[in-house]
Amino acid sequence: MNTARRLPTVYLPHGGGPCFFMDPPPQAPHAWDGMAAYLRGLAASIGAKPSAILVVSAHWEAARPTVNSGANPGMLFDYHGFPPHTYRLSYPAPGSPALASRVRRLLADAGIESDEDATRGYDHGVFVPFLLAWPDADIPVVQLSLQGGLDPAAHLAIGRALAPLRDEGVLVVGSGMSYHNLREFFADDPRVVGGAEQFDAALAQAVEDTDARAREKRLTAWKSMPAALACHPRAEHLLPLMVVAGAGGGDHGRRTFNDRVFGKPVSAFQFG
Repeated sequence: MNTARRLPTVYLPHGGGPCFFMDPPPQAPHAWDGMAAYLRGLAASIGAKPSAILVVSAHWEAARPTVNSGANPGMLFDYHGFPPHTYRLSYPAPGSPALASRVRRLLADAGIESDEDATRGYDHGVFVPFLLAWPDADIPVVQLSLQGGLDPAAHLAIGRALAPLRDEGVLVVGSGMSYHNLREFFADDPRVVGGAEQFDAALAQAVEDTDARAREKRLTAWKSMPAALACHPRAEHLLPLMVVAGAGGGDHGRRTFNDRVFGKPVSAFQFG
């Protein structure tokens, strides 16, 4: 594996459904442009090409952390009501049974029980952003589920267990959305927008805390941030951040992208 340098860990926004591959809404024709540009520039910003990518998507939850161990995962079109052509998207990146086994060993060494699934395809939290970030689909990809119960401390621990992968050429990616309240996503109520701004600022401050222990404490207590539950009625789109923060170890975190989508701030973060 590539051991030239330690790779960072990345929490990226994956948009809404297949948003980058369909006509934008007429009331907001440029809603996804900034996010698409960020994703297209992600590989260049990281620099070294990973030997493999381990991705935690908001769209897979299991009772125990579960790795996709298939050699050639297919496509899982887990969205509904979109144009027919969006169900013909293809992302033929190979899997990596070897990396899947390595992930399970690292988790076991940390006392974390896990499972594997050799048949599950890439969900849209993987193939939608990856089609922009790594369009050649030539880097092996292994997907790891969230753990049922959505406990932030448990996901930080999962990330800490996986930190050695960064020195083995593996890029650890969390795919979610830093704002995810679908009921209010299109609302222009100033109270909704103001709450989203407050939460985004508090989340960035937590990520950028230079004391790694304090950072983890603040992320564990994310529900105490302003408007937290208004921005995340469920935690699944935020918890991939916990995994990449845990894998970030003592490296500083920083916000690498921030834009407004339908008036709500959405951010990406990187550690290392």
